[in-house]
Amino acid sequence: MKDDNQTPEESIKELSTDLDEETLFVVSQTFKALADPTRIRILHLLCKKEQSVNQISESLDLRQSTVSHQLRFLKNLRLVKYRRDGKTMYYSNDDQHVMNVLEQTINHALHH
Repeated sequence: MKDDNQTPEESIKELSTDLDEETLFVVSQTFKALADPTRIRILHLLCKKEQSVNQISESLDLRQSTVSHQLRFLKNLRLVKYRRDGKTMYYSNDDQHVMNVLEQTINHALHH
């Protein structure tokens, strides 16, 4: 619990000791996902609407194999989800919190 008389350094130390290894891993993997320009472009596109691999590939002028590889990475982190319609896979965002962070960061960069 936060003590209003704590210094900022004490507050940070208290917060950092509350993080278990699994939480640290998930947070670092999320930032790793957001550190790649291709993944940022894909996530930004999926913030707007569901897309197939072909649609993503065409919209971002990327090879389908590149898109599939990045989507697999993002799916493993539960940042995107998919649904199958026949032979076509449609992807959409699966973590609104991370999408909010991404959009806020993009807006910050655009208006900074």
